[in-house]
Amino acid sequence: MTADSARPRADAVRNRAKLLVAARDAFAAGEGDVTFDALARRAGVGVGTLYRNFPDRQALVEAVYRTELDAVAESAGELLDKHPADVALRRWFDRYTGFVATKKGMAEAFQQAVASGAVTAGETRERIRSTIDRFLLVGSATGALRGDVLSDDVTVALLGAVLGTAADTDGKRRGRVLDLLVDGLRPR
Repeated sequence: MTADSARPRADAVRNRAKLLVAARDAFAAGEGDVTFDALARRAGVGVGTLYRNFPDRQALVEAVYRTELDAVAESAGELLDKHPADVALRRWFDRYTGFVATKKGMAEAFQQAVASGAVTAGETRERIRSTIDRFLLVGSATGALRGDVLSDDVTVALLGAVLGTAADTDGKRRGRVLDLLVDGLRPR
């Protein structure tokens, strides 16, 4: 077997991406119990393609979650390229809280993935912590953020802000809390 034959075909990669987008959109819209047939139609592929990529709902939920978490983590670089570290971090906080908000439609399936051990809270927390660490390192080097702050402490504060403002329907309180968090990270 050659290296080329081990790689998926371009159309298979595109179809998987379409399925992930269709599932993400369905979950974000609160359509957590959407059928595989409906997801396949939404993605413009056959149901067999869906089952080849995701043999069950849990596999699909895990893939959507990991893909979205990767996108959130990877957005840090672009934000840091465009903005000072404190501004970039605040915008990333908005990106992260948006990610959390869209997962409500897949909450039950996600809980099953956690219970099975397929997705761990530690894995997610480490991705968040390492991304925040990136902001803190750049911010400390440029003077935009304090250098005496631990990324794990900021992660705890961020998660507290998300959980503490879960009932905030318009996002105003969450925004104020996140502003306070970033302000506390700026040097005096």
